[in-house]
Amino acid sequence: MAKKTYNQKLNDTRPHEIITLPPDAAVKFGGTLMLVATPLIFDGIIRQIPSNEIVTMDELRSHLARQYGADCTCQLTAGIFVNIVANASHERQIDATPYWRVLKKNGELNEKFPNGLEGHKKLLQQEGHTVIQKGKKYFVQNYQDVLFDLNTIKVKCNN
Repeated sequence: MAKKTYNQKLNDTRPHEIITLPPDAAVKFGGTLMLVATPLIFDGIIRQIPSNEIVTMDELRSHLARQYGADCTCQLTAGIFVNIVANASHERQIDATPYWRVLKKNGELNEKFPNGLEGHKKLLQQEGHTVIQKGKKYFVQNYQDVLFDLNTIKVKCNN
């Protein structure tokens, strides 16, 4: 069987899930209901982030949890699914999803995006962001000043 492309993974038709966490996990994650979104849900939100603005993974996960009535969004699957979105966009080379507008905590660039840190840095700089290096990590300078307000968009809760 051939390996799935990133676009095939992106368009997987499995629905999102809301999982009830056991008490010990609920304490760790800050609530009993955890959303496991889908790659298409992340793609739909990321497509709405305007040029020259960014979001962090933490903000993205919090927004999704609120939209779906959950207490949190699964951190592990969120990272995997945003990576699928990024690689699917890169794979298509048309109809780009602006995955480069998603940063890690504290405005850090994502080394797992297509073309690594250099690719992420280049795309952000093309939109006018200043990228600075701290040790081995790269960050968008003053990222807080260009955060997109995710509350201005609605998530389609049917996928």
